[in-house]
Amino acid sequence: MATIFPSEEWLQGLEEKLNSDSRYHEIAKNWEGDLLFFVEPAGSLKEPLTFYLDLWHGQCRKIEYKPTSESHPHPAFTLTASYKDITAILTGALSPMTAMMTSKLKVKGSMGYMMRNVPTVLDFVRVAREVTTEIL
Repeated sequence: MATIFPSEEWLQGLEEKLNSDSRYHEIAKNWEGDLLFFVEPAGSLKEPLTFYLDLWHGQCRKIEYKPTSESHPHPAFTLTASYKDITAILTGALSPMTAMMTSKLKVKGSMGYMMRNVPTVLDFVRVAREVTTEIL
């Protein structure tokens, strides 16, 4: 299945892969937290994009493509990046840790929790890269 980022199909593919990947399930077995992503427009992305993932103990319990800001008022983490930087992460041109440390990926939430769970963060990105077959 071709999954083009950004698209609702890409997010559905990510959910399916997160829920079927035994490596992710094992690495993320202690993760508790939902993520709200804000992607700022640049290049071929002309409007801001939001998507939401509820991740819990190695499973993705819920996704939403283009949720309203009111639908998830208190996510554990809010991540903001430009389209250029998020696609650089998805293609492997930019490390997610470097992106966080240089504020190319802004994180609102417990950085301590995020840092204690670096393997989970990195494996989440691995899964996202594996489902990304094309960038819009």
